[in-house]
Amino acid sequence: MKKSNFWELMSLAWDLGYIIALPIVVLGFGGALLDKKLGTSPLFLLSGILISLIITSIGIYRKVKKM
Repeated sequence: MKKSNFWELMSLAWDLGYIIALPIVVLGFGGALLDKKLGTSPLFLLSGILISLIITSIGIYRKVKKM
């Protein structure tokens, strides 16, 4: 494996990590905070997770399509 290929793969893994992690963290914690504040136990948490899965799927699709 060439060094340039290695760094390209590392860059791809880093990008995919952000694409996957950021939406779930932001929307998951945001939903949990809203649930705690409003007393709607799993409603906003589950909604945040569902929306983050959709955002993540779109982000991964765009990244793979670009390749």
